[in-house]
Amino acid sequence: MLTLILGGARSGKSRLAQRLAARGERVCYIATAQPGDDVEMLSRIERHRAHRPASWRTIEEPLALADAVDRAARDADAVLVDCLTVWLSNLSWNYRDREPAFLEDLVRSEIARIASLGNSSHIILVSNEVGCATVPESAVARAFRDAQGLLNQRAAEAADEVILVVAGLPLHLKGAAQ
Repeated sequence: MLTLILGGARSGKSRLAQRLAARGERVCYIATAQPGDDVEMLSRIERHRAHRPASWRTIEEPLALADAVDRAARDADAVLVDCLTVWLSNLSWNYRDREPAFLEDLVRSEIARIASLGNSSHIILVSNEVGCATVPESAVARAFRDAQGLLNQRAAEAADEVILVVAGLPLHLKGAAQ
């Protein structure tokens, strides 16, 4: 089972993902954020750590997401990836000198591989819906918004269930509500 949870900033998508993951006895949380020197990002990472059970195993993987999901799915009932947007940002920075088609192919390949791993574990992907906001001023930000939209489309196509979270309320876009 592959579930994609979409939503805007502070919409409640991570909280919903954690509730779904908690249905499993053995949960692995895959964190894609890198703390760097940013105090604000460190604060976000700490807040996420504080809101998940200590019994959950955590894998911190900013780039090789399908490999991390593969490792996690071997012995977990649920694998929660939080979040695809930060992962895409990491990829964009890491491969900034490559052609946009390279990144698009890499994302397509990783999502397809993740989708193929959902046979034994419930894989839950969290991603931001960034296409509903103001059009970004810079070309780089517009390119990222477009890449994020394509990533979300690929993940939604592969997912068994897609949920949009708005103001903490889940709207089931694909698959049955449980």
